[in-house]
Amino acid sequence: MDFMSSERPINPRFAEDVHFDLVAPGPSRYRTRTDKPVRYFTVVDKEGGAALGYVWASDEDDAAAWVPRNAAGGRALAEGGHWHARLQEAKGRGILPSQALAEMLSNPEGNRGRALPGSLTDAPNADAVKSLAKGE
Repeated sequence: MDFMSSERPINPRFAEDVHFDLVAPGPSRYRTRTDKPVRYFTVVDKEGGAALGYVWASDEDDAAAWVPRNAAGGRALAEGGHWHARLQEAKGRGILPSQALAEMLSNPEGNRGRALPGSLTDAPNADAVKSLAKGE
């Protein structure tokens, strides 16, 4: 039996034209990596004041992210959703990452944590903040 015969019927599913629908892009997001200098602040636990993580930003690469502190465990991971959502909302409004940080510091309350007053500082890049979060 010859399976390559040109006399085989065409599968009707493939006989119709193909249409592609344009899909709106997903939510706006800042880049999550940069090797450029960043500014960051510390988020501390409302119960006890232990550092939960850091929010960093770099206008040069339009980048910003939440970095959970390893030692803070699940509380840091859970708190990250709040800060990530705030970054995403700020990007959706088209503001610079540094402006997003300023807004967060002016309204410092998170779910389990809050921005530590006076903790805004500089780092050479995002990897330096990630190393800090790992406890290196």
